[in-house]
Amino acid sequence: MIKDLAKTLVWRLARYRNTLGAVIPENIIARAPSAELRPNQTDQDSLPPYEVLDAVMEAYMEQNRSPREIVALGHAPADVKRVVDLIRKSEYKRRQSPPGVRITFRGLGKDWRYPITSKYVDHGDL
Repeated sequence: MIKDLAKTLVWRLARYRNTLGAVIPENIIARAPSAELRPNQTDQDSLPPYEVLDAVMEAYMEQNRSPREIVALGHAPADVKRVVDLIRKSEYKRRQSPPGVRITFRGLGKDWRYPITSKYVDHGDL
């Protein structure tokens, strides 16, 4: 995510912006996302496809659904567990980042805070 923008929304916005006048090179939009920590690494090497990742993140963070509810929507339990675990483990990063523009209903930051204490138990687990 870029603040509270899912990757698939960033792509849609970039493509829309280019319909008003091409300013974002297509190779930037089409390039596989990467943290660029290793040569030839892409985010999709270790993540579910972005359509799945973004849908699970939206259900969990925006719609406040439990992992069980997200699986009931048709998502694979392994994907849901992976995405929710990543969200939980990276909460400290969101608290360290500067404020950003809020686009969605529930922006990351003051609207979304996951407890980061080591003994917290979410009873909505799979």
